[in-house]
Amino acid sequence: MQRLLRLSSTIDRFSDAVGKAVSWLTLAMVVIGSLNAVFRYLGRFTGFDLSSNAYLESQWYLFSIVFLLAVSYTLRQDRHVRVDVLYGRLSEKGKAWLNLAGGVLFLIPFCALMIWVSWPWVMNSWDVFEGSPDPGGLPRYPLKTIIPITFVLLSLQGVSEIVKAIATIRGEPVSGRSESSASEPPTQDEHGR
Repeated sequence: MQRLLRLSSTIDRFSDAVGKAVSWLTLAMVVIGSLNAVFRYLGRFTGFDLSSNAYLESQWYLFSIVFLLAVSYTLRQDRHVRVDVLYGRLSEKGKAWLNLAGGVLFLIPFCALMIWVSWPWVMNSWDVFEGSPDPGGLPRYPLKTIIPITFVLLSLQGVSEIVKAIATIRGEPVSGRSESSASEPPTQDEHGR
């Protein structure tokens, strides 16, 4: 089990690195959006078209990349959407059982399905070097490649979460908890439990 926990820790570190690197694309998205607005404003006064569809599309592409590649980081940090009606009332082992079942029955199969479904679509885009239908737009095939990459990264993080769930069920210490959940105090219900 220790070997699997080391693998889980490696995956966690990789997801953290990807998430932190991708967060910088948000700054690039804001800078490009600001420049595009300034160029459109200046274009009105100068009579030159300084704006471009490439600026607008690069904002969309960066947003898509941030959204897609941050998914595994979000799962790692336990900040994903969860219906907390039942989960919040469970013990640590109960939560681990639910995480294990969700990972094995839903997350990993969904990731595999999305990789399988998106792969021909991405390959077709590469075959024709698909571009934007808008004049001055950007190529679309590199962006579409992010989709299967996203689900590979998400499935890797899913494996890490499954390993941690199994270790918790077995009563073994898990050091690979997310920084955010490790720093938060344990929650108590209204009766102090």
